[in-house]
Amino acid sequence: MTTLAVYDIGNQKVSDIELNDRIFDAKVNPTLFYDAVRMDLASQRKGTASTKNRTPVRGGGAKPWRQKGTGRARAGSRRSPLWRGGGTIFGPMPRDYSFSLPKKVKRAALRAALSLRRQEGKLILLNDFPVEAFKTRQVLEVLRRFQVEDALIVTDGRRLYLERSTRNIPGIEVLRYEGLNVYDILNHEHLILLRPTVEKIEGALVS
Repeated sequence: MTTLAVYDIGNQKVSDIELNDRIFDAKVNPTLFYDAVRMDLASQRKGTASTKNRTPVRGGGAKPWRQKGTGRARAGSRRSPLWRGGGTIFGPMPRDYSFSLPKKVKRAALRAALSLRRQEGKLILLNDFPVEAFKTRQVLEVLRRFQVEDALIVTDGRRLYLERSTRNIPGIEVLRYEGLNVYDILNHEHLILLRPTVEKIEGALVS
């Protein structure tokens, strides 16, 4: 078991906690990171790019000219892709870019990302992060004590004051443990976990 210190918001050590080595001391595999991040980014694509082929293009009801005798090439419709203003050949159409990875691969990638932040010494455990109102200044003061400017804060549930107080702080993101993912962990320099969150993460990833 790996032991890590737990701090309060004043950067004072409160206690120690034992972390599950299967989750916080797993092998770091860059291939898993690539697959997981690619999946997350693909799921964010809107896939709304659309062009008109010859079917929805306006016009083309009548044959432009007769088949023979004009000396020009045969033409059956003004909507032909060969004509200016005609349809597009093999253009982008609305589609879903998302794909899924096996559940074991997703969990392995998440364990590797958590282990990477612990090995780098950029995993911070807080006993609690109390915010009694929408106070951005209060959150900034806590982050300055830990010398953190870019961090992902993972909570054990809905914390409305904390979530809204960090909205206009560049580089700081608050995420509930259910939505924890590899992309957000790697996209921030530090990872801040609340003590109750550790237990819930271990419960979800221990299998």
